[in-house]
Amino acid sequence: MTVFNTPTLEYGALLPIVIVFIGAVIGVLVEAFVKPTMRRFVHSLLTPATLLVALFQVIANRETVTTTAAIGSVVIDGPVIIAQGSLLLLSLLALLFLLDVDSFAPEASALPGSEEEKRAIASGKQQTEIFPLMLFSISGMMLFPAASDLITLFVALEVLSLPLYLMAGLSRRRRLFSQESALKYFLLGAYSSAFFIFGAAFLYGYAGSITFPEIRNAVLASAGNDVILLIGIVFLSVGLLFKVGAVPFHAWTPDVYQGAPTPITGFMAAATKIAAFLATLRIFYTVLDGALWQWQPILTGVAIITMAFGSIVAIAQRDVKRMLAYSSIAHAGFLLTGVVAFNKAGLESSLFYLFAYGVATLGAFGIVTLIRDGQGEVTDLNRWAGLGKKSPAMASLFALFLLAFAGIPLTSGFIGKFSIFSAAYEGGLQSVVIVGVLSSAIAAFFYIRV
Repeated sequence: MTVFNTPTLEYGALLPIVIVFIGAVIGVLVEAFVKPTMRRFVHSLLTPATLLVALFQVIANRETVTTTAAIGSVVIDGPVIIAQGSLLLLSLLALLFLLDVDSFAPEASALPGSEEEKRAIASGKQQTEIFPLMLFSISGMMLFPAASDLITLFVALEVLSLPLYLMAGLSRRRRLFSQESALKYFLLGAYSSAFFIFGAAFLYGYAGSITFPEIRNAVLASAGNDVILLIGIVFLSVGLLFKVGAVPFHAWTPDVYQGAPTPITGFMAAATKIAAFLATLRIFYTVLDGALWQWQPILTGVAIITMAFGSIVAIAQRDVKRMLAYSSIAHAGFLLTGVVAFNKAGLESSLFYLFAYGVATLGAFGIVTLIRDGQGEVTDLNRWAGLGKKSPAMASLFALFLLAFAGIPLTSGFIGKFSIFSAAYEGGLQSVVIVGVLSSAIAAFFYIRV
């Protein structure tokens, strides 16, 4: 007699993701049924409430031993809980800057000052779609590192990415540049997603399964030297390296960071890296560990080039957002060092570095939103001269965040870099440590110069 097993869902483990997703859906309903003049007020209550409830649920799950959910498609373990908690905390901080009306275009139009925009301003209309879009993106970010099969991983990648493509083009000023950068982000993102899904197809063809445990078993059984496996690893890595902004898949980063509304840039820079790097760590540490000798040399080279390139090119930048963009590329290289270390210390130091970097990034971009003149934000570094006299508090805070980026002793950045380099040294990657220290010294030059 055939026995049918009823599938079960572990709602407690999935609840933080579900809460954020439901909040996003309610936000869409607010856009459809609430009066335009009331939408911002409703969203300003709904969005933080959603994030706080989800954060409390993550805290409630903190004692959870590794749990699979959704028929094995999702894994909730210690690193995932830390990542989800970090994402929600940073999102709450980012929300403070998203409430700034002046950063976003009131109406979707090509040029500021158009008749449509004037009518929108006169009627009190505001772009409130950013709130549900932000929640959709956060739900994807929370799912991305928790995915335990290739389909869930790809769906999470698209859910976190698509809202960011839209929000990047909503800048109130430099409208055409903002829209151009959003289009570039979308096209390059679609291109990298194609590589990602192509790599997933190769891994499925190799292992005969989309689940991570089955792929890992297949890799261990073949000693990780199959051509189809290697092609799958390379293509999958392209999609992941694009998300973290590593060289040579970094081309979108400077333009998007500069063109997007500054609150979106800060949110994107901090939160996306946490989700993308945690997913990268899960794949290479728990799925492709049997192919270590195949992927470690490649990622080591990428880490070295990324650290050096980001630090050197940042020196020549005169726009503060563009400088921070190249800085983020260098930090992607530092974080990749934790990945290639392939040890427990590498995982732990990466988790700490991601949160510390996220806080410093949000703080730095938050200061950028506050430095203004009659035309809006001032991002030209030449015009920042004398900021210490005009606004010593903001200048001091910005200097503190830059010192953290540089890894100056007594800052979180120093602890993070020291931990990552120690993990790499422990893993026998002395060359990476040397390049990392030199890149940090170069980066310290342009940080201190500011």
